[in-house]
Amino acid sequence: MRQELEQALAAFKRGDVERGVRLLEDTVMSFGMKVCGHREDAEDTAQEVLLKLLPYVSKFDSPQAFSVWLYTVARNQCLMSRRRSKFAPKEHLALDDLMPAGEELAALATPSRHSPESAVLRKENAAHIQAALGSIPPQYRLVLVLHDMEELDTDEVAKITGLREGTVRVRLHRARLALRKELSARERSLRKSATRQPAKSRTCRQIFAALSDYLDESLDPEICKKVEAHMAGCTPCEAFLADLERTVERCRAYNPGCDAKRKDSVRKKILAEYLRVLGFLKAAPASS
Repeated sequence: MRQELEQALAAFKRGDVERGVRLLEDTVMSFGMKVCGHREDAEDTAQEVLLKLLPYVSKFDSPQAFSVWLYTVARNQCLMSRRRSKFAPKEHLALDDLMPAGEELAALATPSRHSPESAVLRKENAAHIQAALGSIPPQYRLVLVLHDMEELDTDEVAKITGLREGTVRVRLHRARLALRKELSARERSLRKSATRQPAKSRTCRQIFAALSDYLDESLDPEICKKVEAHMAGCTPCEAFLADLERTVERCRAYNPGCDAKRKDSVRKKILAEYLRVLGFLKAAPASS
């Protein structure tokens, strides 16, 4: 869980609402941008979520419960966002469609002194990451954002999305594979390999299906041993795992940022509304 969520809850508890809002606004706006895909929707989501939060924040006793509530409300608000691209992706990710072709495996496994991949990564920008996220169907993108970007555990993601933990793990893995595929497309276009294309064996396919659990150290120990034994003798699979790991790292490091002026405007509206509601509550007993 993000440290700023714990700090924000503590600030709200001691009555420092402005600091609490400041700590949360970047997190909620960033989440909205990753999930909604449009800056205007992200800003609207942040404003609505923080306004809904204020009457309830004093009732939370644990940061975990606070985190689950916050992201659940933010998720629901994003689902209500009004913009939907005509290029919206298909709703289901088939595992077979996410497997690398022989040419791609050969390219990944071929060392290069001046790797085009390295040059691309140096030039990588937020717009490209955001576009790649936007290519993933919403139900998969949400799990990826919550787990890898917002740093929530599988059980917390399950509570927010209403899914079983096993389903969360499946969607997370397919979302990671889809993001890796999208991010590597530009790199593959820069890389020409004359290496013979290796065929994917049945064992390779089974290994690919378990890689996210392997990376997250949530794989059964016996299966983990089989994965490591296979990797030791399969250069393409070893290279694919390394590429997937880089994708997860890039995903976790991504932060779309927020416009300072817009943040200030949203914060002022939230604090003004909070003071209005607080004044109403204080005046209510006297008028009754």
